Amino acid sequence: MVNREQLQRYYQGKKVFITGHTGFKGAWLSAMLHVCGARVKGYALAPEHDYDLFNLLRPHTATENIIADIRQKERLSHEISSFAPDYIFHLAAQPLVRRSYVIPAETFDVNVTGTANLLEAVWPLPHPCNVVVITTDKVYENKEKDILYSEDDVLGGYDPYSASKACAEIVVKSFRNAFFNTAAYDAHHKAVAVGRAGNVIGGGDWNEDRILPDIARALQKNIPVEVRNPHAVRPWQHVLEPLSGYLLLGGLLGERPQAFSTAYNFGPYPDDHLEVCELVDLSVKAWGSGSWKDSSATEQPHEAGLLKLDITRAIEQLGWKPRLDARAAIEWTIQWYKQPTEKQAVFTLQQIENYLAV
Repeated sequence: MVNREQLQRYYQGKKVFITGHTGFKGAWLSAMLHVCGARVKGYALAPEHDYDLFNLLRPHTATENIIADIRQKERLSHEISSFAPDYIFHLAAQPLVRRSYVIPAETFDVNVTGTANLLEAVWPLPHPCNVVVITTDKVYENKEKDILYSEDDVLGGYDPYSASKACAEIVVKSFRNAFFNTAAYDAHHKAVAVGRAGNVIGGGDWNEDRILPDIARALQKNIPVEVRNPHAVRPWQHVLEPLSGYLLLGGLLGERPQAFSTAYNFGPYPDDHLEVCELVDLSVKAWGSGSWKDSSATEQPHEAGLLKLDITRAIEQLGWKPRLDARAAIEWTIQWYKQPTEKQAVFTLQQIENYLAV
């Protein structure tokens, strides 16, 4: 089980570089590392809204912020080399399935070229560095069957977002083979692993076309939640679950780089996957009022209907396992959205403390 003491042992006083730190998951990760005493430098585009979690947390965390594009290769390389990080967590991405249908080429450019730019910047570093590249559960060639996808299953991707993330993993594998080969670790001192997470929920996510932000916006306005795919099944998990996995993986890379330079799934237990309609019902119940309506009849881009992850490797090799089941994850998330804006930053840090103390 990941706890504060363990993460402080890995990260206290260490330099951690995060791409995508202004995004939903990146802001939570920055806050976790702040709690654990790390020195954090973030590199990302500016947040889209004043009320984004990054802006709320900024007065409460000591993060060096570089606002720039992951595709600015020379700038990225300079910021990494000048910081000389012990760890890098690569989260910068175009992360939305439905948006990828609107900007497909840009999605591939950001997610594939951006990953290559990052790894090329790591290559000449003269000191040891451990890199965790974050992709997604959607990298798998989804057969829409009731099976658990494991890390050795075939990669694919129907939509541009999913395909771009699968391509990014091919980039990671190429760099690991060509430049960061584990057999030659004593020569280059670089370790690269991949984290694949399920459908992440948590306070502070305001992205369009994501179910929990849609639920929160509707409940706050007292209007019915529009649900596009009520019977789609997803591996729901609170944002702190995969982040704890990424941090554990990074720490273990630092201890045994040759043993953990591979991909890991982070998700719920096999019997803890919910349909979207169940997620909405539990959210409404946690809120205390509200309703939803089925909008699946409207024309919309293809999205996977059934997706489940096998987390055996993370459990057996890393010693990681989920702490919050889907119902608890929903409860924690809705409680965050019920907080007044002026209390959301402190509530975020308190949820981190509570999670690491479980």
